[in-house]
Order: sequence, then structure tokens, then C-alpha cells
Amino acid sequence: MALYDSIADLPLKLESYSLERLARMVSSGFERVSTVFVLEGGGETGKGEDVTYEAPAQEAQLAAGPVLELAGEWTFDAFSEHLGTLDTFPGYTPEQPVYRSYRRWGLESAALDLALRQAGTSLHEVLGRDVQPVTFVVSSRMGTPPTLDPVTRRLARYPDIRFKLDGTPDWTDELIDGLVQTGAVDSIDFKGTYKGTVVDAETDPAFYRKIAETFPDAWLEDPDLEDEDAFKALAPFQDRITWDAPIHSVQDILARKVIPRTVNLKPSRFGSVKALFEAYEFCEQRGMGAYGGGQYELGVGRGQVQLLAAIFHPNAPNDIAPGGYDDLDPEPGLPESPLDVDPAPVGFRRNVD
Repeated sequence: MALYDSIADLPLKLESYSLERLARMVSSGFERVSTVFVLEGGGETGKGEDVTYEAPAQEAQLAAGPVLELAGEWTFDAFSEHLGTLDTFPGYTPEQPVYRSYRRWGLESAALDLALRQAGTSLHEVLGRDVQPVTFVVSSRMGTPPTLDPVTRRLARYPDIRFKLDGTPDWTDELIDGLVQTGAVDSIDFKGTYKGTVVDAETDPAFYRKIAETFPDAWLEDPDLEDEDAFKALAPFQDRITWDAPIHSVQDILARKVIPRTVNLKPSRFGSVKALFEAYEFCEQRGMGAYGGGQYELGVGRGQVQLLAAIFHPNAPNDIAPGGYDDLDPEPGLPESPLDVDPAPVGFRRNVD
């Protein structure tokens, strides 16, 4: 039986929903705004988080209120199909088309939480899978200009943490040598597949090759292989190339110039639970590794991506560190890797959410 079939026919009674605004000033100097969808029905509450990065899009949604036609008695699959027919950004055009997937994921994760709660069960029980402690890495940029501080200051508080770092061509030889000496780098994210965003990075084939040679055990995420010189530079290292930003479906994995040995399955990029579960199943059947990533969730969404990692790919460089590690000097007492996810007895969320 396909993974998705385990949840497709779950009954879902949805009577009303509301929106909750979350906001936080983050270390990179902007206010992160997200919206929690709170779905009500049958005496139960389901929650999910819209992680759209465009703050005006979040504010427009909050100002409009619960205007989407969601109420009814559904199966989970029928509700998902219904969502696919709705304009979830009424009267607003998001800057990035992928934000429609982010919002759909927020709604579908809330609906899955509600359906499971109404059924008196949990996601891992329905799937017949164990929840295991999750290995995680801390994702970070290196500042402008780049320095070792984002790594060394965190290591001073938590000496065992591992990192996924945004690699940029302005890294100096001294900085690279310092990172090597820490022995704490698991992944380098080149962000070479982002186009038209604030995190776009320059394609530098020489830098790509230098990083691949200098960090022989690190994953090389999202290089710009449309550039022929970059493709040639990384040709000897294709077994470590992995993908994140371009992956929204199984078809996207198969369309890459390099088929990866492992891939970042970021739930919000897939939009629907069905598309995400198809990707999990594809990786398992093909023997392809997977790891997860978050989107700077501020609420229940973080616990949900941690729970998925605990079920599907616990022993991987999951970019889903608990809140607090985004600070350059994290407070004492944060949960360390591997993380005990501790799922709630019913629903699709952690006990802490």
C-alpha cells in the first residue's frame, strides 16, 4: 500500500478556522512573520503554519481573515483536492510562485493534525512507523563580510553541534582554513539555484571546486550546474551533490542534471502531503537518502518538520535545529542533537506544541 493511502481516507470534519500571527526579529535583521492556521471541528483543533517569507502577503491574509471556503465533511484526500482548486492568496499576487505551496502546506498540515485528532490517533501510528531521535545541523550564513564568528561562537556554547553553511565566493582562505579546523561542517549550501530572490548567490566555478576539495566529506547543496564551467568543476564530486530549492516533486528530482545520492525534502516546498509522501516513497524504493529542512518556522510548523524527520530520515543532516540556535550566542539548555521529538499521543505535532 502506498504511504499516502494510509491517511487519504481519514474522515475530516471542519467547522471553522482562524488565523494567528507570529513574529520575531531574527539574527539576519528582519522581522519574520508567519501565520498559524487553527482548524476547528468535532470538538478538536488542528494546527499548521504558513511559512511564506513575504511579510505583506502574511499581513494581507491576516487582515482578510478566514475567507477561504474550507468548512465541510471530507476525507483528508478530498480536502486536499479541494485546496488545490482554491486561490489561497485572494486579491494578492505573491512575489514567488512557490509561496502558494508554502501556504497549502500550512493548511494541509493543519487538516492532517485535525483529522488524526478526530480519529484519536497519531501520524506514526497510522503509518506503522517508529519515531526515532533526530540528528540535526545548524544552518547559518557567515556574515558580511564573512567571519568565523557564526560557527566559533556557537561552538563555544555547544561544542558538538554540526553545521550547514551558506558558501559564498567572498570566503577567504583564512576563513576556509578555520572552518576545516573546527571539523564541524556537514554541508555547504551554494544557493546557486535561487533566481530572483534576496539569497541569490554568484556562480563561481573555482570556488565550487575549492570547497569540494577542501571539505571532502561535506554535501554540496544547490550548485548552479546550468553554468558549464561549474558543471565541469564539480564533475569529480557528483556523488556529493544534493538539491533543495528546485525540489517540489519526484519529477523535479529526476529532472536534475545530477541525480543525487541524497536530497533535501523540505515539506513546505511540496505543498501537498500527497506529493511529499510520494517523494519519501520514491527515495526509499530507489535507495536514495533524504534529509529535511525547515523554513524558519516560529510555531507548530517546526515541530511538524522535526516529527517527519523522526519518522522518515532521522539519521541525516536535517536542517531543523530547535529554536534558539539561530542566535550567535545560544542560551544554555537547548536540546542537543540527536533530538527527542516526543510526538503528541494524537494528531500531527509534538507534545510541546
